[in-house]
Amino acid sequence: MLRIIASKSGLRTRQLFSLFNNPAITRRSLSSRNFSSITASTSTSLSKTLALLSAASLISGFPQYGSREDYARAIEELKKTFAGDEDAVSTNADDLYSHGFSVNDYHLGTPHTVVMYPTCTEDVVKVVHIATKYRMPIIAYSGGTSLEGHFRGYHSGGICLDMSRMNKIIEIHEADSDLVCQPGVCWSDINDTLREKGQSLQPLGNPMLKAVYLIEIPLFFPLDPAPTATIGGMLSTGCSGTNAVRYGTGKAEWFLNATVVLPSGEVIKTRRRSRKSSAGFDTTKLFIGAEGTLGIVTEVTIRLTPVLPTAVAVVHFPDVRKATEAVREVTLSGVGIQCVELLDDLCMHALNQYSQSENSWPEKDTLLFKLQGHNKASLLESGRVVEKIVARHGGFGFKYAKDDQEAEDLWETRKNALYACLALVSGSRAWSTDVCVPVSKLPELVYETKKDLASTGLIAPMAGHVGDGNFHAALLIRNEEELKIAREVVSRMVHRAIALDGTSKEYLVEELGPGTVELMKTVKRAIDPLGLFNPGKASQFLNHLIKFREEEMIEPDLREVVG
Repeated sequence: MLRIIASKSGLRTRQLFSLFNNPAITRRSLSSRNFSSITASTSTSLSKTLALLSAASLISGFPQYGSREDYARAIEELKKTFAGDEDAVSTNADDLYSHGFSVNDYHLGTPHTVVMYPTCTEDVVKVVHIATKYRMPIIAYSGGTSLEGHFRGYHSGGICLDMSRMNKIIEIHEADSDLVCQPGVCWSDINDTLREKGQSLQPLGNPMLKAVYLIEIPLFFPLDPAPTATIGGMLSTGCSGTNAVRYGTGKAEWFLNATVVLPSGEVIKTRRRSRKSSAGFDTTKLFIGAEGTLGIVTEVTIRLTPVLPTAVAVVHFPDVRKATEAVREVTLSGVGIQCVELLDDLCMHALNQYSQSENSWPEKDTLLFKLQGHNKASLLESGRVVEKIVARHGGFGFKYAKDDQEAEDLWETRKNALYACLALVSGSRAWSTDVCVPVSKLPELVYETKKDLASTGLIAPMAGHVGDGNFHAALLIRNEEELKIAREVVSRMVHRAIALDGTSKEYLVEELGPGTVELMKTVKRAIDPLGLFNPGKASQFLNHLIKFREEEMIEPDLREVVG
C-alpha cells in the first residue's frame, strides 16, 4: 500500500476561476426577506411570484432560516472555532463573489455570506453544528466546474463549504485496484499521481541482490468530466465524461463508499471497501447525484481500472445524422472503443479559432475516436473496422493522431471546447443542455435538434459523448430576447428526448412521474428536516413549471428560491 498526498487540484481550480470569474462584473445587492410578509393584496406580478414560490416549496416546505443577526453571530462563532487557522474563514467580497457566480453558464448568481475552507471531516462537523444552531444554509463547493448552478449562493445568505483544502490522496491499494481520497482531489491529479508514483518489485536475478526497479502503477480512474473537476463534485453530480462509452458514468461501480457528514452532524460511512456487499441498502447511491442536498462528502473510495494502449482517430461527415448513425453501428460492432465524441461544424470552427492547439481541422461535423486494445495489432484491427463503417455512412478524412502528443493535445482541445465556443459570441453566456437517449434514437434527436437550433438564429455549437447517447448544445445568450428563444428551444429538445425514452434534468416529473419525485422529496425531508443543505437547488427538479423568467417576476433577493 502506497501512502501519498496530492495537492495540485486546489491550485488548478483557483487558476481556472481567476480566468473565468471576473469580480469586476456588476454585483447585485441582495437583501433578506421575510416570506410571511407577502400578502394576497399585492400586484399581479407578485401573484405569479407566489405561484413560483409554491412550486419551490414542494421540495423544501419553506424551512425557516436565521436572520442577518443570526448569520453575523454564526460567523463570529466560526472565527472563534477556527481561530488557529487563519485560512479557514473568509468574508472577502471577491471570495464570496467567485464562489456564488459563474460566467460559464446562464444561471442567476448570488454571493454567499461566508466561505469556509475545512481540512478534515471534523472541521465539516463543526461547521454543520454551527450552521444548525443559527439556521444557516450550507452549500458545498468542489471544483467549481458545474454548469448547472449547483454552487450558487442562497438568496438570504449562507455558508459556502469550499473543499479545496481537503485534497489528499490517503491510500492507494494497487493490489485491490482502488484508492481512498478526500473530496477536493482532482481526478486528473489522481491519474497523474498514478503515472508518476511507482511500486517496489522483487529484485531481478539473484534474490540476494538489493537492487530494485520501479514501474508506473498501470491503473487509472476513468471518469473524466471537466479537467479541474474534483472527486466530491463528481460523486455529488453523478458525473459523466468522454470515457463513458467504455466505462460508464459516475455511479456506485466507481464510487465504492463515501464518508458523509449528515445535516444532523453525524458522520457515516456508507459501506466497507469490498467490491460486493448485500448488507442493507446501498446507501452510497443515495448521495451520488444528490448535489450536496443530503450530506457533505468528506472521503471517498474510488475504483481504479487498468491502463490499456489507445489510439486516437478523427473523421468528418456531411451532417450530424450520418455521424451519429455511424456511431450506432460502430458501438454494435464489438471493437475496442474507449471514447467517441461528436463535435459539430460550429464547434470545430470555434476550436480552430480559439483553442490553443496548433492543428487546424476541417470545419465539418466530426467524430473523435479513442480506440482501445491490448496491443498495437488489436488497435490497428479496431481502426480498420471503424474506418470501413464510417465510410459507409459518408465519413471522410479518417486520420490517426501522428503521435502520443498530438493525441493528447486533441483530447485536451475537446475538453476545453466550452471555452472556445463561448469566445464565438462576445459577451455571451452559455445555456449548456444535457440530454441522453438510447443510442438507437440518437441520430434522430441530434439531427432534429440541430435543425431546430439553426432555425432560431442562435449560435449553438454541439458536442457530446455520443457513444452512450449523450450530447450537449451550448446556446450562447446575450440578452433577454435570446434567453426567451433559448428557453423555448430547450423545451422542445427535452420533450423530444423524453418522447424517445431519454432523460434530462429539466423535466424530472414528466420523465419519472410524480411518485418517484415525491419519494425524492420524502428522503430529503427525512435526512435534512431543516432544509439547510444546498437549499433551492432541489427546485430545479420543478423547472418544467416555470415558464417565465424569475428575474421579471421576483424581487432580486427572492430569485434563488427557484434555483
